[in-house]
Amino acid sequence: QVQLVESGGGLVQAGGSLRLSCVASGSIFRINHMAWFRQAPGMHRELVAIIGSGGGFDYADSVKDRFIISRDNAKNTVYLQMGSLKPEDTAVYYCNAVITSNENPPREYWGQGTQVTVSS
Repeated sequence: QVQLVESGGGLVQAGGSLRLSCVASGSIFRINHMAWFRQAPGMHRELVAIIGSGGGFDYADSVKDRFIISRDNAKNTVYLQMGSLKPEDTAVYYCNAVITSNENPPREYWGQGTQVTVSS
């Protein structure tokens, strides 16, 4: 069984930084893309950043030049380094990945989410 577990959320002042981590575990054969989404209260879940298996990446316009996504394939881990945080970055951040397991074809997995709160 494949699981995604996030860590690193918390409370930070505007202008500060946080680093989120997400580890994929279980009977993993291959991880395709890995991504971070976020969902603020009353809002739809939105894509924040995505990184492919080859390292190609993309960002939402709202976080470009402030956030950096990276991955460590040896550790099945994706990171999101968040800088110059703004109150509007406050949301639950979710890890997402498309993973081929030893039992199943490629499918999408989600983490449980980690809260990021930015105070003004």
